[in-house]
Amino acid sequence: MNGTWTFGRKLAAGYAVMALLALLISVVAIVALRTAVAGQERVINTNAQVMLDVERCNGLAERMSANVRGYLLSQERRFLDGYGDARGDFFKATARIRSLLDRDSGQQALAEVERSANAYREAAERILALADTRPGAAELVRAFDERVLPAREQMAKALAVLDAQEEQQLVQAKRDAADLTASAAMGVTVLAAVLLVLAVALAVLLSRTLGRQIGAAVGHVQSSSAELQAAASQQASGAKEQAGAMSEISTTISELVATSRQIAESAQRVAQIAEQTAQGARSGDAIVNQGQEAIAGIRRQIDTVVSHMLDLGRKSQEIGAVLDIVSELAEQTNILAINATIEASGAGEAGKRFAVVAEEIRKLADRVAASTKGIRGQIDDVRGAVNTTVMATEGGAKAVDAGARQFAEVAAAFRQIAELVVTTTEAAREIELSTKQQASAAEQVRIAVTDVAQATQETEASSAQTLQTASQLATLSLDLRRLVQPQAGAA
Repeated sequence: MNGTWTFGRKLAAGYAVMALLALLISVVAIVALRTAVAGQERVINTNAQVMLDVERCNGLAERMSANVRGYLLSQERRFLDGYGDARGDFFKATARIRSLLDRDSGQQALAEVERSANAYREAAERILALADTRPGAAELVRAFDERVLPAREQMAKALAVLDAQEEQQLVQAKRDAADLTASAAMGVTVLAAVLLVLAVALAVLLSRTLGRQIGAAVGHVQSSSAELQAAASQQASGAKEQAGAMSEISTTISELVATSRQIAESAQRVAQIAEQTAQGARSGDAIVNQGQEAIAGIRRQIDTVVSHMLDLGRKSQEIGAVLDIVSELAEQTNILAINATIEASGAGEAGKRFAVVAEEIRKLADRVAASTKGIRGQIDDVRGAVNTTVMATEGGAKAVDAGARQFAEVAAAFRQIAELVVTTTEAAREIELSTKQQASAAEQVRIAVTDVAQATQETEASSAQTLQTASQLATLSLDLRRLVQPQAGAA
């Protein structure tokens, strides 16, 4: 153990052993004190309380007897109430005594007290019932002396037995507490003596062990101081070389920082140009969308014109049907007018005027037929114009559809350009961010290298001081060894 344990561990072990013994003494003292206090509390809370309750029961028994005697002599109600109160308090006190007792002998004595108290209560109640019949005072006094007084004496004897038992228990508890206190004091004294002897032994052992350990440590310090001198010399030469190397590294890193900053600025300009291109692509996409909306409006208008032309064709067909009916009516009217003329000529002079009317009707029918033919020709021309317009409109609609598809292709191309420009912008920003991080890291490395170069210079400056300190350490270690092991200095 002496070869493996350090100085601090040995001191800690010694203090730990003494602390454990002190803790053991404290535990023994605390246990003894608690036991004594518990005994005192038991004496106060149990035995003394039981004795007080026994005395209180004696007093309540005297009150019951006095109230019974007073009621027998005066027949006043207050004595009967006083007897009832005293009786209730008596049995409450016996119940409290039963809750405090924890041994069989005490329970038996209390049972005897309760039995005698019940006998006394029965005798007293019989005497009180006899008093209600109003016999002579002499007879009541004789009955009280014969029945109540013996029961009262028996109850007093039972209470005396219980009081004597509790007094004996009180004396025994005091004796046990005193014995326990004396034993605890003896145990604490013995442990204190053992602790003193062990502390002396530990002090002697630690002084010898630590003397040997410090002597060995001083020898190690002497050898280490010589090694420290040699290492300090090597450190001085190495520090000079390291300072030169650090200076070259610092110059290289400064050039790297400048290059990284230029790359970051170029990447930033590329990102700005890409952002402007993306904005132009988004503007072109918006213009193309507007053109698509305009073409869609033209297509809707062409569809409306075609619809109106088709409606015009249908209406011209309806007008042709009406003209057919009108032409047929004109022919029928012409035939009727010819027939009327023939009939009028057959009628002679009387039918001349009717013949003139029929002639006029025939002429009107001829004009209507001629007008119908002219209108039919115009309707046919309108139909031809409508068909030509519909065909031209359908051609325009196809051209509009082709233009819409081309606009859609242009819009898709603009969106693709915008996506590519966004990708280019993100890549340029990532390059810019990476270059900035690289420049920041290079700057940190440059600062670190500068600090290392400065530390190297300081190390070079402190090498001489280290040599001087090593020499002083060797001298001090020799003096310390002489103090710990005088024979080493003499040798």
